[in-house]
Amino acid sequence: MHAEERHQVILHRVREQGSMRITDFAAELGVSPVTVRKDVEALAERGLLARVHGGAMLPKGWAETQAPDAAGTGAGSGTGGRQARTLGLIVPSSAYYYPEVIKGARDAAEASGMRLLLSVSAYDAQAEQAQAEQLIGEGAAGLLLAPSETRGAHGRPWYEDLSVPVVLVERRPEQDDAAVEHVGTDHVYGSRLAVRHLLDGGRRRIALVLRSATPTAPWIREGYLEAVRTAGLAVPDEAAFVDLSNYDVGEPAYERAMEEFVRGVRDGGIDAALVHTDNDAMLLLQRLRAASLSVPGDVALVSYDDEVAELADLPLSAVAPSKHEVGATAVELLLLRLASPGRPRRRIAILPELRVRASSEA
Repeated sequence: MHAEERHQVILHRVREQGSMRITDFAAELGVSPVTVRKDVEALAERGLLARVHGGAMLPKGWAETQAPDAAGTGAGSGTGGRQARTLGLIVPSSAYYYPEVIKGARDAAEASGMRLLLSVSAYDAQAEQAQAEQLIGEGAAGLLLAPSETRGAHGRPWYEDLSVPVVLVERRPEQDDAAVEHVGTDHVYGSRLAVRHLLDGGRRRIALVLRSATPTAPWIREGYLEAVRTAGLAVPDEAAFVDLSNYDVGEPAYERAMEEFVRGVRDGGIDAALVHTDNDAMLLLQRLRAASLSVPGDVALVSYDDEVAELADLPLSAVAPSKHEVGATAVELLLLRLASPGRPRRRIAILPELRVRASSEA
């Protein structure tokens, strides 16, 4: 069983029973107690459960029996008669990008006296729909969703058919006329911010390295192209526009893309790059150094996400989405919807910030 799946099962067990013994759970799954202990430690660091001797339990303030009717909604309030004491959150990962989103949502829910139920889909669209129904069945009065896909079988977003209010998190509806609220990072702005920073540093041959398969990629590319064109620069050729798609390190397509980028720097065709994600930016840094190319001397780098950028041996400048704020704002928006179902709908974009470090300093 993959770590993400174990985390999901652990959270579900603790949520159901209030606590869990590590040895019992390890025997049930057929894994070592050390493995389960590491899972518990990882989840505890994110504030999703509390570690106790030999096991785990719900964090303080998460007991459903203690949660007041914070949204002021009871029977007949537009939530099908259920009291709005529980919210559901579905995210694709609890390991990258989303831990701070989860923490922000949890903090906002707890501050409002709410219980937050978490599901992790591992980017499985079918699992997300099943998880949504399960969370509603467990009492969730509203859902926060970061779906892998937003269209249903007949082109209609599947979440529009749910029986409770929904707020999309770090996702935009594919159909502009979809009547759904959402809270997310303005990645177009973030990408423009990075390119302007590189331009201000005197860079003029700015490449873009990204994974087009990620939900964030289209917005990063849009902002990058806007900033490049506004500066009067030509849109880069293939050597300076690198799509890593879903390729892994060692795969021929990944290696070719990296080799082309390094060659572009060596030949003078690239003097800066915006790289999504942090992991790829760190790998690129290593390859540049192995080729005796200096950062930021030969090429300046700005990463996108700021999950681990600061931990590189040469700290990477990075665009940092306000992930905690996204999670907290999504909960606040959902609570407003539950309290006043007829209020005007909102779509909220939260601006990221640029954290300048050694990889792009003048």
